[in-house]
Amino acid sequence: MTRLWNDPADFADEMIAGFVAANARSVRRVPGGVVRSTRVPAGEVAVVIGGGSGHYPAFGGLVGPGLAHGAAMGNLFASPSTQQILSVARAAHAGGGILFSYGNYAGDVLNFDEAQRRLRAEGIACETVVVTDDIVSAPPERTEERRGIAGDLTVFRAAAAAAAAGASLDEVARIARRANDRTRSFGVAFTGCTLPGAPEPLFTVPEGRMAVGLGIHGEPGIDETGIPSADGLAELLVERVLAERPGDAGTEGRVVPVLNGLGSLKYEELFVVYRRIAELLDEAGVTIVDPHVGEYCTSFDMAGASLTLFWLDDELADLWETPVDTPAYRRGSVDPARTISDAATATTAAPASDDIRTTAAPAAAPADAASRDAARTVLAAIAVTAATIDRHVDELGRLDSVAGDGDHGIGMQRGATAAITAARTAVADGAGAGSVLERAGDAWSDRAGGTSGALWGIILRTLGARIGDTGSPTAASVADAVAGAADAVSASGGAQPGDKTMVDALRPFADTLAEAVVAGTDLADAWRAAAGAATVAAASTADLLARRGRARTHGDHSLGTPDPGAHSLALTVTAVADVLQDAARESERTPA
Repeated sequence: MTRLWNDPADFADEMIAGFVAANARSVRRVPGGVVRSTRVPAGEVAVVIGGGSGHYPAFGGLVGPGLAHGAAMGNLFASPSTQQILSVARAAHAGGGILFSYGNYAGDVLNFDEAQRRLRAEGIACETVVVTDDIVSAPPERTEERRGIAGDLTVFRAAAAAAAAGASLDEVARIARRANDRTRSFGVAFTGCTLPGAPEPLFTVPEGRMAVGLGIHGEPGIDETGIPSADGLAELLVERVLAERPGDAGTEGRVVPVLNGLGSLKYEELFVVYRRIAELLDEAGVTIVDPHVGEYCTSFDMAGASLTLFWLDDELADLWETPVDTPAYRRGSVDPARTISDAATATTAAPASDDIRTTAAPAAAPADAASRDAARTVLAAIAVTAATIDRHVDELGRLDSVAGDGDHGIGMQRGATAAITAARTAVADGAGAGSVLERAGDAWSDRAGGTSGALWGIILRTLGARIGDTGSPTAASVADAVAGAADAVSASGGAQPGDKTMVDALRPFADTLAEAVVAGTDLADAWRAAAGAATVAAASTADLLARRGRARTHGDHSLGTPDPGAHSLALTVTAVADVLQDAARESERTPA
């Protein structure tokens, strides 16, 4: 279990502060993560990586000459927010464009894609290569759906080596894609991991059993078997990964093997396993190059291991020789002149807060009196949303732990708490209803991170943009705004009804609301009817097989359990119905 923390909610921020304090020669802190504290040649492509915290040395530990230029570091097992990614990318940019690379998880994709869109709008060239090395998370014909696990290292390193050699952004992206296409990984675990302050691990494995095909966010495996001997584990790992060698790798080939400990296995145990892995690869006619045995992508205190094979060609082999010097990973000898920055001592101190939300909020947009009145109803709706999530945070985490990483409740809580703070400030500033919603959406997505943070940010910002800061919202305008939010969520993540996601509750909610309003029902009653439809639809997701989101990689594990995103949406819109009813009664009592 994780034993040392102060306030669990502050764990990630305090961890990053300590990491920077211990590694000032390599990294400096910026809002949202870290960037190199060393010089970067002007015009060099910046390789920006990232993901949730809890995987050290991924991701901050891999920042330095020869590897990443910056790392966006989200909360525990939660993707960094769009705002965090933007902050790190802008600080890392050296004029040659930015390559984003990260593991293929829904929240990371949503937030990195949005950051890329905004940077391109600013005129900064960006490309993205997601890592998809986990062979058990999707079949060979759907490799684009696979997760990224310890194979992150080989893709990041190949891309950064190309950047260091002066390659263009397009070339760096091509090299990264080539490395990803030639990287395969497979993992097992003997125990789950426990987040700071949590009373129980995210999943458990029966005594004497082993989870096969687990993720690195505390997701349970897709299968279970007895614990083999060290040699038996080596044989399982090699057999599974060799069975998926790249089609152009030939019958022999050169590989970089990476035997990765997930957090609790001792190095001595890993060496015993690697001894047999090396023998098996030799027997298979594979030439071993630069073997790696250690911790490269962990999952807190999880007891487990993964094997990655990176199949080299001549181009990748040459790039692999590029020296690397980062806090957690060193290869070769980096020119000492490159490890010294004149500004290092002035820029390594952590900011007073890693909280991007300390930036002053934009001045409130002009709003008329009617919209300012409506803003108070919006504030009440956000407040009841935060209170509802507080009451159900443990339940939401439990639902998410069935086929996910168990952080949905705490992520929603962080987001809603930030949203209500931002909304109160906006109302005090005289903002209209639309601006209050937009500020709340920005705060929610930034603080929560992850998939739910990105999606709730989209929902609130879309509602705000549609409603605006003029006049009192009508039932028709609210229904139109909700429909727009549902469309935006589907467009951003690609989810449709039946995929077992938030959309399964959001779409019936939007459709029922629109139908009721068209039929002449007042907003409060129409909203309540729509909330009922969302509640029924959310419950029905228990019968669905996940086709999107993190649960999709776990087969039928989520059958019988409602989707946590759909369930939390149903809970919140049901609570908001009471706010709208109260507002309607107050309006009736107030003279025109």
